[in-house]
Amino acid sequence: MAKDNNFVEFTPGTIVFCPSHLNWGLGQIQSCIGNKVTINFEECGKKVIDLNHVELIKKENVNR
Repeated sequence: MAKDNNFVEFTPGTIVFCPSHLNWGLGQIQSCIGNKVTINFEECGKKVIDLNHVELIKKENVNR
């Protein structure tokens, strides 16, 4: 079985954004199991994202 990447920085409550979908707005992580993250975004609601295919950036790294 292949080992998943370690995505420990994405914990529930973390505020993130997706640079490839800026129109989604900021999102709050609801859960993270393996490489799948459930996020509630301001502008588009809940999304389940595969971190192996979509980049997320923590809000603390954003100059807004």
